[in-house]
Amino acid sequence: MQLTNKQKQFLKSMAHSLRPVVLLGANGLTEGVLAEIEIALAHHELIKVKLPGDDREMRNAVIDAIVRETNAVKVQLIGKTVILYRPSDDKKIELPKK
Repeated sequence: MQLTNKQKQFLKSMAHSLRPVVLLGANGLTEGVLAEIEIALAHHELIKVKLPGDDREMRNAVIDAIVRETNAVKVQLIGKTVILYRPSDDKKIELPKK
């Protein structure tokens, strides 16, 4: 799924007031964490995930794995927090037209 710049800006503004729903711990990306992200995306559509560590390359690898496994879209990465979006069947968030 590709988002236009207008749609990304819309999602960023919606995510501004959100708190991270999932916090990755010292164990990193496990099956349980992926399951929790799946549940959060199915329920909220737009979530923040807080990543540990100072290694930027490792964080990017973890984000790529999350996006690949959950079929979500990375909206934005701010420091150690990533914003993810995946539309659900209920279509809770109405994106602006292209």
